[in-house]
Amino acid sequence: MPKMVFVETDGTRREVEAPLGLSILEVARRHDIDLEGACEGSLACSTCHVIVDPQWYDLLPDASEDEEDMLDLAFGLTKTSRLGCQIRITEELDGLVVRLPGGSQG
Repeated sequence: MPKMVFVETDGTRREVEAPLGLSILEVARRHDIDLEGACEGSLACSTCHVIVDPQWYDLLPDASEDEEDMLDLAFGLTKTSRLGCQIRITEELDGLVVRLPGGSQG
């Protein structure tokens, strides 16, 4: 089964199983990782904002215009920021590393 790594706000790295087809948000919830996702993945908020490790960013599908609009509202936005609800785990993403942004999110 593919795995992925969440880097928590304090720098703790948590490697977890990431079943194919699940979103990063769904994987986080399965493993009690503090990624909010207030809109339940309906692309109506930015509370599942994650910062993708630069070495993985180019392997992701491009963000949709709607995702880009929501990212504009995210706290601590970076050039490798994405919404966890919009990235689905594939074989190519086995080992994916994402960081949880610090501070509050909007």
